[in-house]
Parts: sequence; structure tokens; C-alpha cells
Amino acid sequence: MTRQRNAGFTLVEVLLATVLLAAGLALAFSTVRAAGASVQRGELRAAEADRMRSVAAFLRRAIGGARPVAFGNDPASGARLLFVGEPQRMRFVADLPDYLGHGGAYLHDLRVEPVDGHPQLLATLAVVLGGTPQVEAAPRPPELLAGPLRDARFRYRGLQTDGTLGAWQDRWTQHQGLPVQVEVRVQPRQGAPWPPLVIAVPLADARSAIVDAVVR
Repeated sequence: MTRQRNAGFTLVEVLLATVLLAAGLALAFSTVRAAGASVQRGELRAAEADRMRSVAAFLRRAIGGARPVAFGNDPASGARLLFVGEPQRMRFVADLPDYLGHGGAYLHDLRVEPVDGHPQLLATLAVVLGGTPQVEAAPRPPELLAGPLRDARFRYRGLQTDGTLGAWQDRWTQHQGLPVQVEVRVQPRQGAPWPPLVIAVPLADARSAIVDAVVR
């Protein structure tokens, strides 16, 4: 008569079950961790996209709202300055909504400067009264618009003598008038570049925005 096997598991069976359980737990943990990392990357991309849209909206409102209001005089010629544009800096006067300050005409100083070794897009605002920016008792620090960046550039466009749009220029030297269009390009330190912003300036005076037909 065959002896009946005792109930229970052998040591080999217990070890095998333990190994299988450990492998299952490791796989489950890896899956959860990968899902969490994917969610985090998605949240970061969404936050970056929101930030990009907010900054783009600010730039469109500010640059598109540039006004033919003087904020100073050229030290060489004494002529009034309405818009000064360089590859990585531009200055102009535009109205600031009440919810961003006290409202009224403000000098907008947009520039690209290195901070901690990496370029950043900054904005400084100052009230303009009688053609002169007012110095506050407690100046506000520059507003960080974007950064850290790999690069950021501005370009400007005016009208030629025949009334057609001229070529893009890295500098806007017709300081007594506003450009017809401004282009902003931003390349973050990581990730894809922002879509180029081409902003029209409705208050540009066609007579003062005319550039030489020969591109310098």
C-alpha cells in the first residue's frame, strides 16, 4: 500500500514561490515608477507650454501695444527716442494694464542677460512721465519671462521707400519711429524652440518707419 504524502509544501516549492512573488513585485514596482515618471514629464511639459503661452501673450500685448511716446533723447543728436531695438534688447513705451501695476504708460525694457551662467529673458518696467522714465524709491527687480535659455533674439522690420515691407534687421536704428513688425525667437536650454513670434505694431507711423531700400 502506497504511503500517503504529508500535507504541505517542500522547501523547493516555497523558495520557487518566493522568487516568483519577488519578480512580480519588482515588475509591478517598475511599471508604477515608469507610469509616475511619464505623468511627471507630462505635467512638466504642460507647465512649460502654459508658461510659453503666458509669456507669448505678454509679449504680443506689450510689443503690439507700443506707442509713439518718447522715453528719452539720443545723447548724440538730441532726437527723441521712441523705440530702440538691438539683437538682445529692445526698449519702447506701452500701456500697462491696471492688474499688472498702476496702469498708464510704462517703459518696457526687454533684454536677454546671463543669470547664473545661462541667458534669461527679463523685463523691467518703469513709469514714463513727461518723456522721462521715473526712478522708484524701491525699484522692482526685473521680471523673469523665460529661462534658462540657450538663446533668444529680436528682429525688426519697417517699410521701404516704395511702401513695401523691408527685410528683417537685427537692429532698429530709426529711433524716432516704431517698426512695423517685431520678431521674437526663444530657444530654451532644453526642449524644442518656441514657435517664432511675429508681432505687428499697429501704431507704427509709416512715415517714420520707412527704412532704406538698400539693406545695410
